[in-house]
Amino acid sequence: MTVVGFHASHEQISPSQLLADVQAAEQAGFDAAMCSDHFEPWSSRQGQSGYTWSWLGAALATTGLSFGTVTAPGQRYHPAIIAQASATLAQMFPERFWMCLGTGQWMNEHITGDPWPSKDQRNQRLLECIDIIRRLHRGETVSHRGLVTVENAKLWTLPDVPPKLIQPAISPETAAMGARWGADGVATINAPVDHVRRVVDSYRDAGGDGQLFLQVHLSWAPTQDEAWAIARDQWRTNTFAPPANVDLTCEQLEEVSKHVPDDAVGRSVLIDSDIHRLAARIRELTDLGFDRVYLHFVGQHQRPFIDAAAEHLLPALR
Repeated sequence: MTVVGFHASHEQISPSQLLADVQAAEQAGFDAAMCSDHFEPWSSRQGQSGYTWSWLGAALATTGLSFGTVTAPGQRYHPAIIAQASATLAQMFPERFWMCLGTGQWMNEHITGDPWPSKDQRNQRLLECIDIIRRLHRGETVSHRGLVTVENAKLWTLPDVPPKLIQPAISPETAAMGARWGADGVATINAPVDHVRRVVDSYRDAGGDGQLFLQVHLSWAPTQDEAWAIARDQWRTNTFAPPANVDLTCEQLEEVSKHVPDDAVGRSVLIDSDIHRLAARIRELTDLGFDRVYLHFVGQHQRPFIDAAAEHLLPALR
């Protein structure tokens, strides 16, 4: 049976409220959780961006859920620090933490003042970081000079089982890259079924044999008008394909998203006031072979959705 998880969006909700929300999600019957890792939100209307790694310790300590996060080593984060942070969580909470390792977004990485590399350079930098993190998780002493530099680094606190490293992938090409570096799985987001199928097939055809993770952005409310209003307000800045969604800051995304049409919002978010119809749309995606699906209600007030999920959506998905 597919694991059904809850996505905690740090860009939209304060860390204290988000902690209460994920605790409520566990009580409602969600099996797992994941969260984002941003320095700034996608829009000022979202208005938050708590520090993921502090929050994860509290979330793991106060629930029994497994957790993952999507993070980007190489610029804002040195890979040795990501290796240490993840090893510590995995040591404290055995086999309950995993992470997706991506190439990053300018909205988060510009704070260092360093140049923003090309996509090819970011891919190469990520592969260097993955190798460094894996070697550190094995207890090796690591020195490396390339697109990142590591000097005589060793982790003195190691988990018995290193955390799983997952490839986030929007495109089939990136999914195949994850298979080539030996990712423990691949994670993607909701999109037209044919596109999601191509992502899955690309990972499998390239030799990937890990788990498949799906994050679904959705907007539910008692009426269709309310559901659409939530999606337009909170998620219209998330309707752009690369390079716009990785090369712009929060302020720039707000400017270019002022006149996003509804059909673009509807492609990025599953919007429905009928929760059983929503469940059927989610199942159409998970039936492509996903082991885990993480539901992200894109509104800022999570409790009505959590209650509706407990009563209707989770039983329908199972």
